[in-house]
Amino acid sequence: MAAVLMPAADLQIYASNPWQEFGRMGVGLITPRWESLTELAMAIAQTVAFALLGVVGSVIAGLALTRFYHLRIVRVFCASIRAVHELFWALIFMQVFGLSALTGLLAIALPYSGIFAKVFSEIFSQQPVLPAISVAGKSNKLPFSAWLYTQFAQALPQIRSYTRYRFECALRSSTLLGFVGLPTLGFYFETAFKQGQYSEAACLLWCFYLVIASLRYWLHWRIIPLYIIAAWLILPESPPLINSYVWQFFSRDIWPVELIQGDYLGALHWYGVELRETIFPAAAYTLIISIIALVATGLLTLLLYPAASNKFAGRFTFLGHAVLLFFRSTPEFVLAFVLLLLFGPSALPAIIALAIHNSGLISYLIARHSNDLSLRPDALRGLNLYCYEVTPRLYPAFMGLLLYRWEVIMRETAILGILGVTTLGFYVDSAFEEIRYDRALLLVATAAFMNIIVDSLSRRLARAC
Repeated sequence: MAAVLMPAADLQIYASNPWQEFGRMGVGLITPRWESLTELAMAIAQTVAFALLGVVGSVIAGLALTRFYHLRIVRVFCASIRAVHELFWALIFMQVFGLSALTGLLAIALPYSGIFAKVFSEIFSQQPVLPAISVAGKSNKLPFSAWLYTQFAQALPQIRSYTRYRFECALRSSTLLGFVGLPTLGFYFETAFKQGQYSEAACLLWCFYLVIASLRYWLHWRIIPLYIIAAWLILPESPPLINSYVWQFFSRDIWPVELIQGDYLGALHWYGVELRETIFPAAAYTLIISIIALVATGLLTLLLYPAASNKFAGRFTFLGHAVLLFFRSTPEFVLAFVLLLLFGPSALPAIIALAIHNSGLISYLIARHSNDLSLRPDALRGLNLYCYEVTPRLYPAFMGLLLYRWEVIMRETAILGILGVTTLGFYVDSAFEEIRYDRALLLVATAAFMNIIVDSLSRRLARAC
Protein backbone atom coordinates (compact mmCIF):
# COMPACT_ATOMS: atom_id res chain seq x y z
CA MET A 1 0.00 0.00 0.00
CA ALA A 2 2.81 2.41 0.84
CA ALA A 3 4.51 1.74 -2.50
CA VAL A 4 1.26 2.33 -4.40
CA LEU A 5 0.51 5.53 -2.47
CA MET A 6 3.98 7.09 -2.75
CA PRO A 7 3.25 8.86 -6.09
CA ALA A 8 0.36 10.65 -4.38
CA ALA A 9 2.70 12.12 -1.72
CA ASP A 10 4.75 15.24 -2.35
CA LEU A 11 8.30 13.98 -1.72
CA GLN A 12 10.11 16.77 -3.56
CA ILE A 13 13.07 18.67 -2.08
CA TYR A 14 12.46 22.38 -2.56
CA ALA A 15 15.58 23.84 -0.96
CA SER A 16 18.46 24.55 -3.35
CA ASN A 17 21.36 23.62 -1.08
CA PRO A 18 20.30 21.91 2.14
CA TRP A 19 23.75 20.53 2.89
CA GLN A 20 25.18 23.99 3.54
CA GLU A 21 22.42 24.58 6.07
CA PHE A 22 23.10 21.14 7.58
CA GLY A 23 26.70 22.20 8.09
CA ARG A 24 25.67 25.33 9.98
CA MET A 25 23.37 23.24 12.15
CA GLY A 26 26.17 20.78 12.84
CA VAL A 27 28.44 23.60 13.99
CA GLY A 28 25.67 24.93 16.21
CA LEU A 29 25.08 21.48 17.67
CA ILE A 30 28.66 21.22 18.96
CA THR A 31 28.87 24.88 20.07
CA PRO A 32 25.74 25.37 22.21
CA ARG A 33 25.37 28.67 24.06
CA TRP A 34 22.73 30.83 25.73
CA GLU A 35 23.09 34.39 26.91
CA SER A 36 20.75 34.47 29.92
CA LEU A 37 20.99 31.47 32.25
CA THR A 38 18.02 32.78 34.24
CA GLU A 39 15.83 32.80 31.12
CA LEU A 40 17.02 29.31 30.19
CA ALA A 41 16.36 27.95 33.68
CA MET A 42 12.85 29.46 33.69
CA ALA A 43 12.05 27.92 30.29
CA ILE A 44 13.15 24.48 31.54
CA ALA A 45 11.24 24.92 34.81
CA GLN A 46 8.02 25.91 33.05
CA THR A 47 8.35 23.00 30.62
CA VAL A 48 8.62 20.60 33.56
CA ALA A 49 5.82 22.39 35.44
CA PHE A 50 3.30 22.03 32.60
CA ALA A 51 4.23 18.36 32.15
CA LEU A 52 4.10 17.51 35.86
CA LEU A 53 0.80 19.21 36.67
CA GLY A 54 -0.76 17.91 33.45
CA VAL A 55 0.22 14.33 34.31
CA VAL A 56 -0.87 14.61 37.95
CA GLY A 57 -4.29 15.89 36.92
CA SER A 58 -4.69 13.25 34.22
CA VAL A 59 -3.62 10.41 36.53
CA ILE A 60 -6.33 11.39 39.01
CA ALA A 61 -8.92 11.72 36.25
CA GLY A 62 -7.77 8.48 34.63
CA LEU A 63 -8.11 6.53 37.86
CA ALA A 64 -11.59 7.97 38.39
CA LEU A 65 -12.63 7.03 34.85
CA THR A 66 -11.19 3.54 35.27
CA ARG A 67 -13.84 2.72 37.84
CA PHE A 68 -16.50 3.21 35.13
CA TYR A 69 -14.51 2.06 32.11
CA HIS A 70 -16.78 -0.97 31.67
CA LEU A 71 -19.50 1.41 30.46
CA ARG A 72 -19.51 1.94 26.69
CA ILE A 73 -20.18 5.68 26.98
CA VAL A 74 -17.08 6.11 29.14
CA ARG A 75 -14.93 4.11 26.71
CA VAL A 76 -16.18 6.19 23.76
CA PHE A 77 -15.56 9.42 25.67
CA CYS A 78 -11.99 8.38 26.55
CA ALA A 79 -11.29 7.27 22.98
CA SER A 80 -12.57 10.62 21.68
CA ILE A 81 -10.46 12.85 23.92
CA ARG A 82 -7.24 10.87 23.50
CA ALA A 83 -7.66 10.77 19.72
CA VAL A 84 -7.13 14.56 19.52
CA HIS A 85 -3.50 15.70 19.63
CA GLU A 86 -2.34 17.97 22.46
CA LEU A 87 -1.57 20.80 20.02
CA PHE A 88 -5.11 20.64 18.63
CA TRP A 89 -6.46 20.91 22.17
CA ALA A 90 -4.09 23.83 22.78
CA LEU A 91 -5.35 25.64 19.68
CA ILE A 92 -8.95 25.11 20.81
CA PHE A 93 -8.42 26.25 24.40
CA MET A 94 -6.28 29.17 23.30
CA GLN A 95 -9.32 30.69 21.61
CA VAL A 96 -11.12 30.66 24.98
CA PHE A 97 -8.45 31.10 27.65
CA GLY A 98 -5.72 32.80 25.60
CA LEU A 99 -2.02 32.08 26.14
CA SER A 100 -2.59 31.08 29.75
CA ALA A 101 -1.41 28.33 32.05
CA LEU A 102 -4.90 26.83 31.92
CA THR A 103 -4.60 26.35 28.16
CA GLY A 104 -1.37 24.38 28.52
CA LEU A 105 -2.58 22.28 31.43
CA LEU A 106 -5.86 21.32 29.77
CA ALA A 107 -4.10 20.56 26.46
CA ILE A 108 -1.98 17.93 28.24
CA ALA A 109 -4.39 16.71 30.91
CA LEU A 110 -7.43 16.08 28.69
CA PRO A 111 -5.95 13.60 26.16
CA TYR A 112 -3.72 12.04 28.80
CA SER A 113 -6.77 11.34 30.98
CA GLY A 114 -8.23 9.22 28.18
CA ILE A 115 -4.90 7.43 27.74
CA PHE A 116 -4.50 6.73 31.46
CA ALA A 117 -8.09 5.49 31.77
CA LYS A 118 -7.54 2.96 28.99
CA VAL A 119 -4.09 1.76 30.12
CA PHE A 120 -5.01 1.61 33.82
CA SER A 121 -8.12 -0.39 32.96
CA GLU A 122 -5.95 -2.89 31.06
CA ILE A 123 -3.52 -3.07 33.97
CA PHE A 124 -6.29 -3.71 36.50
CA SER A 125 -7.79 -6.42 34.28
CA GLN A 126 -4.47 -8.30 34.39
CA GLN A 127 -4.36 -8.49 38.19
CA PRO A 128 -5.30 -11.65 40.16
CA VAL A 129 -8.96 -11.51 41.17
CA LEU A 130 -8.78 -13.82 44.20
CA PRO A 131 -7.91 -11.08 46.74
CA ALA A 132 -10.77 -8.90 45.49
CA ILE A 133 -13.23 -11.82 45.57
CA SER A 134 -12.12 -12.71 49.10
CA VAL A 135 -12.71 -9.14 50.31
CA ALA A 136 -16.00 -8.67 48.46
CA GLY A 137 -17.46 -11.93 49.81
CA LYS A 138 -21.05 -12.42 48.70
CA SER A 139 -21.34 -8.87 47.37
CA ASN A 140 -21.28 -8.45 43.60
CA LYS A 141 -19.77 -4.98 43.90
CA LEU A 142 -16.30 -4.20 45.18
CA PRO A 143 -16.32 -1.25 47.63
CA PHE A 144 -13.83 1.53 46.98
CA SER A 145 -11.74 0.72 50.07
CA ALA A 146 -11.56 -2.96 49.07
CA TRP A 147 -10.61 -1.98 45.51
CA LEU A 148 -7.92 0.32 46.89
CA TYR A 149 -6.33 -2.43 49.05
CA THR A 150 -6.58 -5.22 46.46
CA GLN A 151 -6.71 -4.25 42.77
CA PHE A 152 -4.99 -0.89 43.14
CA ALA A 153 -2.32 -2.17 45.53
CA GLN A 154 -1.47 -5.06 43.21
CA ALA A 155 -1.32 -2.82 40.14
CA LEU A 156 0.64 0.02 41.80
CA PRO A 157 4.12 -0.99 40.51
CA GLN A 158 2.86 -1.13 36.91
CA ILE A 159 0.94 2.13 37.37
CA ARG A 160 4.04 3.88 38.65
CA SER A 161 6.15 2.52 35.80
CA TYR A 162 3.68 3.61 33.13
CA THR A 163 3.15 7.02 34.76
CA ARG A 164 6.89 7.60 34.66
CA TYR A 165 6.94 6.79 30.94
CA ARG A 166 3.93 9.02 30.32
CA PHE A 167 5.64 11.87 32.18
CA GLU A 168 8.52 11.60 29.72
CA CYS A 169 5.95 11.88 26.91
CA ALA A 170 4.39 14.87 28.69
CA LEU A 171 7.75 16.64 28.68
CA ARG A 172 7.77 16.37 24.90
CA SER A 173 4.17 17.58 24.75
CA SER A 174 4.98 20.49 27.04
CA THR A 175 7.90 21.45 24.81
CA LEU A 176 5.62 21.42 21.77
CA LEU A 177 3.22 23.85 23.47
CA GLY A 178 5.90 26.47 22.92
CA PHE A 179 5.17 26.32 19.18
CA VAL A 180 1.74 27.85 19.84
CA GLY A 181 3.15 30.58 22.08
CA LEU A 182 3.36 29.19 25.62
CA PRO A 183 6.72 29.95 27.35
CA THR A 184 8.21 26.44 27.24
CA LEU A 185 11.41 25.29 25.54
CA GLY A 186 9.64 24.97 22.19
CA PHE A 187 8.88 28.71 22.08
CA TYR A 188 12.53 29.69 22.41
CA PHE A 189 13.63 26.86 20.11
CA GLU A 190 11.33 28.02 17.31
CA THR A 191 12.48 31.62 17.69
CA ALA A 192 16.19 30.74 17.68
CA PHE A 193 15.87 28.31 14.78
CA LYS A 194 13.91 30.66 12.53
CA GLN A 195 16.52 33.35 13.15
CA GLY A 196 19.34 30.99 12.21
CA GLN A 197 20.78 31.03 15.73
CA TYR A 198 21.64 27.34 15.72
CA SER A 199 23.93 27.46 18.77
CA GLU A 200 21.07 28.82 20.89
CA ALA A 201 18.67 26.24 19.44
CA ALA A 202 21.21 23.46 20.12
CA CYS A 203 21.59 24.63 23.73
CA LEU A 204 17.83 24.27 24.24
CA LEU A 205 17.86 20.85 22.59
CA TRP A 206 20.76 19.61 24.75
CA CYS A 207 18.98 20.89 27.87
CA PHE A 208 15.87 18.97 26.87
CA TYR A 209 17.89 15.76 26.40
CA LEU A 210 19.54 16.33 29.77
CA VAL A 211 16.16 16.65 31.49
CA ILE A 212 14.96 13.42 29.88
CA ALA A 213 18.17 11.49 30.59
CA SER A 214 18.31 12.60 34.24
CA LEU A 215 14.74 11.63 35.17
CA ARG A 216 15.92 8.66 37.21
CA TYR A 217 18.00 10.93 39.42
CA TRP A 218 15.45 13.61 40.33
CA LEU A 219 11.99 12.09 39.76
CA HIS A 220 11.36 10.39 43.11
CA TRP A 221 7.82 9.63 44.24
CA ARG A 222 8.26 10.83 47.83
CA ILE A 223 9.08 14.40 46.81
CA ILE A 224 6.41 14.69 44.10
CA PRO A 225 4.20 16.84 46.43
CA LEU A 226 7.03 19.38 46.73
CA TYR A 227 7.44 19.37 42.96
CA ILE A 228 3.72 19.99 42.54
CA ILE A 229 3.80 23.05 44.82
CA ALA A 230 6.88 24.42 43.06
CA ALA A 231 5.35 23.77 39.62
CA TRP A 232 2.17 25.60 40.56
CA LEU A 233 4.19 28.65 41.63
CA ILE A 234 6.31 28.59 38.46
CA LEU A 235 3.39 28.59 36.00
CA PRO A 236 2.97 31.83 34.02
CA GLU A 237 0.27 34.27 35.05
CA SER A 238 -3.10 33.84 33.35
CA PRO A 239 -5.42 36.61 32.14
CA PRO A 240 -8.83 36.89 33.82
CA LEU A 241 -11.43 34.44 32.55
CA ILE A 242 -14.53 35.93 30.90
CA ASN A 243 -17.37 33.44 31.44
CA SER A 244 -19.62 34.99 28.83
CA TYR A 245 -17.04 34.50 26.09
CA VAL A 246 -16.48 30.87 27.14
CA TRP A 247 -20.21 30.22 26.80
CA GLN A 248 -20.35 32.03 23.46
CA PHE A 249 -17.44 30.02 22.07
CA PHE A 250 -18.91 26.61 22.89
CA SER A 251 -22.56 27.48 22.20
CA ARG A 252 -22.25 29.61 19.02
CA ASP A 253 -18.75 30.13 17.59
CA ILE A 254 -17.93 26.49 16.85
CA TRP A 255 -21.20 25.81 14.98
CA PRO A 256 -22.12 26.95 11.45
CA VAL A 257 -24.37 30.01 11.28
CA GLU A 258 -27.02 28.10 9.32
CA LEU A 259 -27.36 25.54 12.11
CA ILE A 260 -27.72 28.22 14.79
CA GLN A 261 -30.39 30.01 12.75
CA GLY A 262 -32.35 26.79 12.29
CA ASP A 263 -31.67 26.57 8.54
CA TYR A 264 -31.03 22.84 8.54
CA LEU A 265 -30.95 22.50 4.75
CA GLY A 266 -28.41 25.29 4.60
CA ALA A 267 -26.36 23.62 7.34
CA LEU A 268 -26.49 20.34 5.47
CA HIS A 269 -25.27 22.09 2.32
CA TRP A 270 -22.45 23.73 4.30
CA TYR A 271 -21.32 20.39 5.71
CA GLY A 272 -21.46 18.85 2.24
CA VAL A 273 -19.26 21.57 0.76
CA GLU A 274 -16.75 21.29 3.61
CA LEU A 275 -16.59 17.50 3.31
CA ARG A 276 -16.07 17.63 -0.44
CA GLU A 277 -13.62 20.53 -0.66
CA THR A 278 -11.64 20.26 2.59
CA ILE A 279 -12.29 17.21 4.76
CA PHE A 280 -11.93 14.41 2.21
CA PRO A 281 -8.74 15.75 0.52
CA ALA A 282 -7.08 16.56 3.86
CA ALA A 283 -8.08 13.25 5.46
CA ALA A 284 -6.95 11.25 2.43
CA TYR A 285 -3.55 12.95 2.35
CA THR A 286 -3.16 12.45 6.11
CA LEU A 287 -3.88 8.74 5.70
CA ILE A 288 -1.44 8.44 2.79
CA ILE A 289 1.40 10.07 4.71
CA SER A 290 0.70 7.97 7.82
CA ILE A 291 0.85 4.69 5.87
CA ILE A 292 4.12 5.63 4.16
CA ALA A 293 5.57 6.77 7.50
CA LEU A 294 4.42 3.52 9.13
CA VAL A 295 6.28 1.40 6.58
CA ALA A 296 9.35 3.68 6.77
CA THR A 297 9.30 3.25 10.55
CA GLY A 298 9.22 -0.53 10.22
CA LEU A 299 12.12 -0.63 7.76
CA LEU A 300 14.23 1.74 9.85
CA THR A 301 13.49 -0.30 12.99
CA LEU A 302 14.75 -3.49 11.34
CA LEU A 303 17.97 -1.66 10.49
CA LEU A 304 18.46 0.00 13.88
CA TYR A 305 17.63 -2.54 16.57
CA PRO A 306 20.81 -4.68 16.12
CA ALA A 307 22.91 -1.65 17.14
CA ALA A 308 21.39 -1.81 20.66
CA SER A 309 21.20 -5.61 20.95
CA ASN A 310 23.95 -7.56 22.72
CA LYS A 311 23.35 -10.37 20.22
CA PHE A 312 24.95 -8.21 17.52
CA ALA A 313 26.68 -5.12 18.96
CA GLY A 314 28.25 -6.78 22.01
CA ARG A 315 30.10 -4.31 24.21
CA PHE A 316 29.30 -1.44 21.82
CA THR A 317 25.56 -1.49 22.56
CA PHE A 318 25.96 1.77 24.49
CA LEU A 319 26.51 3.56 21.18
CA GLY A 320 23.31 2.12 19.76
CA HIS A 321 21.40 3.06 22.90
CA ALA A 322 22.73 6.62 22.66
CA VAL A 323 21.47 6.94 19.08
CA LEU A 324 18.07 5.46 19.96
CA LEU A 325 17.79 7.77 22.98
CA PHE A 326 18.36 10.73 20.68
CA PHE A 327 15.79 9.43 18.18
CA ARG A 328 13.00 8.65 20.64
CA SER A 329 13.54 11.68 22.89
CA THR A 330 13.33 14.25 20.10
CA PRO A 331 9.68 15.13 19.39
CA GLU A 332 8.53 14.44 15.85
CA PHE A 333 7.34 18.04 15.62
CA VAL A 334 10.84 19.37 16.34
CA LEU A 335 12.46 16.96 13.88
CA ALA A 336 9.96 17.89 11.17
CA PHE A 337 10.45 21.59 11.95
CA VAL A 338 14.21 21.26 11.36
CA LEU A 339 13.83 19.17 8.21
CA LEU A 340 11.18 21.46 6.73
CA LEU A 341 13.56 24.39 6.93
CA LEU A 342 16.08 22.31 5.01
CA PHE A 343 13.95 20.53 2.40
CA GLY A 344 10.94 22.80 2.08
CA PRO A 345 7.21 22.23 2.80
CA SER A 346 6.82 18.77 1.31
CA ALA A 347 5.75 15.52 2.91
CA LEU A 348 9.31 14.15 2.90
CA PRO A 349 10.45 15.91 6.14
CA ALA A 350 7.28 14.75 7.91
CA ILE A 351 7.80 11.13 6.86
CA ILE A 352 11.47 11.17 7.87
CA ALA A 353 10.69 12.78 11.24
CA LEU A 354 7.93 10.27 12.01
CA ALA A 355 10.13 7.33 11.00
CA ILE A 356 13.10 8.52 13.08
CA HIS A 357 11.16 9.13 16.29
CA ASN A 358 8.97 6.02 16.20
CA SER A 359 11.74 3.67 15.05
CA GLY A 360 13.87 4.91 17.95
CA LEU A 361 11.22 3.80 20.43
CA ILE A 362 10.35 0.48 18.76
CA SER A 363 14.02 -0.39 18.17
CA TYR A 364 14.77 0.18 21.86
CA LEU A 365 11.96 -2.16 22.95
CA ILE A 366 12.81 -4.81 20.35
CA ALA A 367 16.51 -4.69 21.27
CA ARG A 368 15.61 -5.27 24.93
CA HIS A 369 13.45 -8.20 23.88
CA SER A 370 16.29 -9.66 21.81
CA ASN A 371 18.61 -9.58 24.83
CA ASP A 372 16.29 -12.05 26.59
CA LEU A 373 16.42 -14.61 23.78
CA SER A 374 18.34 -17.82 24.45
CA LEU A 375 20.53 -19.07 21.61
CA ARG A 376 21.95 -22.55 21.06
CA PRO A 377 25.73 -22.99 21.42
CA ASP A 378 25.97 -23.66 17.69
CA ALA A 379 23.77 -20.71 16.72
CA LEU A 380 24.32 -18.87 13.48
CA ARG A 381 26.53 -15.79 13.29
CA GLY A 382 26.42 -12.40 11.66
CA LEU A 383 23.86 -11.73 8.94
CA ASN A 384 22.49 -15.28 9.09
CA LEU A 385 21.80 -14.89 12.82
CA TYR A 386 19.94 -11.65 12.11
CA CYS A 387 17.92 -12.92 9.14
CA TYR A 388 17.11 -16.49 10.09
CA GLU A 389 16.92 -16.67 13.88
CA VAL A 390 16.67 -13.45 15.90
CA THR A 391 14.49 -11.33 13.60
CA PRO A 392 11.95 -14.12 12.88
CA ARG A 393 11.57 -14.73 16.62
CA LEU A 394 11.09 -11.02 17.28
CA TYR A 395 8.81 -10.42 14.33
CA PRO A 396 5.41 -10.91 16.06
CA ALA A 397 6.36 -8.48 18.84
CA PHE A 398 7.81 -6.09 16.27
CA MET A 399 4.60 -6.10 14.22
CA GLY A 400 2.47 -5.65 17.34
CA LEU A 401 4.47 -2.59 18.43
CA LEU A 402 4.54 -1.16 14.92
CA LEU A 403 0.78 -1.44 14.46
CA TYR A 404 0.23 -0.05 17.97
CA ARG A 405 2.22 3.05 16.93
CA TRP A 406 0.07 3.56 13.82
CA GLU A 407 -2.47 5.55 15.83
CA VAL A 408 0.34 7.73 17.21
CA ILE A 409 1.77 8.22 13.71
CA MET A 410 -1.68 9.23 12.47
CA ARG A 411 -2.05 11.82 15.25
CA GLU A 412 1.40 13.24 14.56
CA THR A 413 0.82 13.27 10.79
CA ALA A 414 -2.28 15.38 11.31
CA ILE A 415 -0.55 17.85 13.63
CA LEU A 416 2.49 18.27 11.37
CA GLY A 417 0.21 20.19 9.04
CA ILE A 418 0.75 23.19 11.32
CA LEU A 419 4.27 23.34 9.85
CA GLY A 420 3.01 23.57 6.27
CA VAL A 421 2.38 19.98 5.18
CA THR A 422 -1.14 19.82 3.73
CA THR A 423 -2.51 17.31 6.26
CA LEU A 424 -5.46 17.99 8.56
CA GLY A 425 -3.38 20.20 10.86
CA PHE A 426 -2.67 22.63 8.03
CA TYR A 427 -6.38 23.28 7.54
CA VAL A 428 -7.05 23.39 11.29
CA ASP A 429 -4.38 26.05 11.78
CA SER A 430 -5.69 28.03 8.80
CA ALA A 431 -9.25 27.84 10.11
CA PHE A 432 -8.20 29.24 13.50
CA GLU A 433 -6.23 32.03 11.81
CA GLU A 434 -9.30 32.93 9.74
CA ILE A 435 -11.50 32.73 12.88
CA ARG A 436 -13.52 29.94 11.23
CA TYR A 437 -14.09 27.99 14.42
CA ASP A 438 -16.90 25.94 12.88
CA ARG A 439 -14.56 24.58 10.21
CA ALA A 440 -11.78 24.04 12.77
CA LEU A 441 -14.07 21.96 15.00
CA LEU A 442 -15.17 19.83 12.03
CA LEU A 443 -11.53 19.19 11.06
CA VAL A 444 -10.52 18.30 14.62
CA ALA A 445 -13.49 15.93 14.90
CA THR A 446 -12.39 14.32 11.61
CA ALA A 447 -8.89 13.80 12.97
CA ALA A 448 -10.31 12.19 16.12
CA PHE A 449 -12.61 9.92 14.11
CA MET A 450 -9.74 8.80 11.88
CA ASN A 451 -7.61 7.99 14.91
CA ILE A 452 -10.35 5.88 16.45
CA ILE A 453 -10.80 3.93 13.19
CA VAL A 454 -7.04 3.40 12.78
CA ASP A 455 -6.70 2.31 16.41
CA SER A 456 -9.43 -0.32 15.93
CA LEU A 457 -7.97 -1.50 12.61
CA SER A 458 -4.41 -1.72 13.93
CA ARG A 459 -5.52 -3.83 16.90
CA ARG A 460 -7.30 -6.29 14.61
CA LEU A 461 -4.24 -6.51 12.37
CA ALA A 462 -2.00 -7.02 15.41
CA ARG A 463 -4.15 -9.92 16.60
CA ALA A 464 -3.97 -11.43 13.12
CA CYS A 465 -0.17 -11.27 13.23
